[in-house]
Amino acid sequence: MTTIGIVANEPSGDQLGAALIRALRDRRPDLTFIGVAGPRMQQAGCATLVDIERLSVMGLTEVLGHLPALLRIRRELVRHFLTERPALFIGIDAPDFNLGLERRLRDAGLPTVHMVCPTVWAWRPRRVETIRRAADLVLSLFPFEQTFLQRHRVPARYVGHPLADQIPAHSDREACRTALGLGGAGPWIAILPGSRRGEVARLAEPFIATARWCLARRPTLRFVVPLVNARVRDAFAATLGRVAPDLPIELIDGHGREAMAASDLVLTASGTATLEALLLKRPMVVAYRIHPLTYQLLKRLHLIKVPHIAMANLLAGEALAPEFLQDQCRPETLGPALLSLLDDPRRVAAIQQRYAAIHDELRRDAAATAADAVLALLAERAVDA
Repeated sequence: MTTIGIVANEPSGDQLGAALIRALRDRRPDLTFIGVAGPRMQQAGCATLVDIERLSVMGLTEVLGHLPALLRIRRELVRHFLTERPALFIGIDAPDFNLGLERRLRDAGLPTVHMVCPTVWAWRPRRVETIRRAADLVLSLFPFEQTFLQRHRVPARYVGHPLADQIPAHSDREACRTALGLGGAGPWIAILPGSRRGEVARLAEPFIATARWCLARRPTLRFVVPLVNARVRDAFAATLGRVAPDLPIELIDGHGREAMAASDLVLTASGTATLEALLLKRPMVVAYRIHPLTYQLLKRLHLIKVPHIAMANLLAGEALAPEFLQDQCRPETLGPALLSLLDDPRRVAAIQQRYAAIHDELRRDAAATAADAVLALLAERAVDA
């Protein structure tokens, strides 16, 4: 048996990792996987050494509070992989955690792959040197990333995005509503406050207040809120009970993609959900809040180099999805943005047409392409050995 080490730090990485593991096993049934895995990767056959939620921390100041634990976990993973010595290591996203892990393993002679190009083209561009030292190969999900990395002498392969392969070109809104048990004609708005408890803590209240603001003006509106796990659901439900206990909102466990497909509009935290909404051709409003100190640091140090925060807008090259940050995340701004989309079917049709074109660009059989690249590196290193 040949073992591959693999570490994912959050639900989106868990999805990517599960697709990659399945594609690798289709080609090499003898492969085994161990590392840090969420439920999808575990279902695909990966053993996990650490609860994935222990690594799911975001933001400069937020990380500081968890830094000793994160560093301890990384040291333990380094010791494990240097002792067990897998044939290859794959880090999925989470560059601040995984690149350091990859560099130590690579320095010890283990081949390393980093999946999901860090956003060096957006902020902290000097990290490209860290990537070059840490990874033998970067698997990029978006086409512009390969060009950027190769220009900086980083071996890279554009594989497309697995979600573009998984999500069909057209989704049946009514069928999704039926499958989720969503009654009423709507319009329906899907509310996605994030997958981390910290995100939900900052966005649940303004999102709930926005739903109340919209409902006061459009009594026929319906809202569905998919929550990634029980802890996140409990946090959101507690805020709902405090802020608007009588608000008619459907809370569901998981099924975030289905909830977006069942809806007419999406109100979402910035993150992978914006890409999913794009691939589902659903118009969206994007909001995000981080710790105020983190935000001030990013602004004062001029660390952000891109005009948009949502991947949907970065791929489109324009703000098709209105974005609201920090103090702009309030019902008086989010509500009108949502209702203006409801009232403008021509604008919605144009957005959907652009999203469909982007979907076509990203569909590259990503998991299979990534698996082939990983196995090619594995074979190359076996020959060198």
